[in-house]
Amino acid sequence: MNQQKVGLFLKKLRSEKSVTQVELAEILGVSNRSISRWENGTTMPDFDLLIELAKYYEVEVGEILDGERKDENMNNKDEELMLKIADYNNIEKSFFSKRMCAMFIIALFGMTVFMVIDIIGLTRTEPYVTIANTIFGFVMGTLWTGLLYSSRYIAKIKAAKMRLKIGMRKLK
Repeated sequence: MNQQKVGLFLKKLRSEKSVTQVELAEILGVSNRSISRWENGTTMPDFDLLIELAKYYEVEVGEILDGERKDENMNNKDEELMLKIADYNNIEKSFFSKRMCAMFIIALFGMTVFMVIDIIGLTRTEPYVTIANTIFGFVMGTLWTGLLYSSRYIAKIKAAKMRLKIGMRKLK
């Protein structure tokens, strides 16, 4: 999946509808910065928003993931579409996992350095007191950032489920 190609396709679809990024953002309930990031290929919309975009633009999700409209002669293969959806979800999960892993490794390393300084007893001498306190503050800050980032990700998942439930109710 080519994010740049998907972004250009989303931009093309939006211009065909003659809506601005701000208007589309209001329709989807996201920020106009999110729309800009999608269209620049920097990030991809959440899967539930991808479904909303497909409905709004009257295209298939697979067409958005391909970054182009399908020819009339092409067969719709459900298996191929599901593989693209799985690939899309894996990219998002991989990005999140790598960030979280890096944050906790840095915090673990910092905590180890802090413990070594404390065990040796250097926390009683002046230059090491400052170093130990700085490292401890860094570790705590990193852990809090990780927790906040995790809660933000969890909130995104809950919002996605909520949008899907609302969408299913509209279909009934």
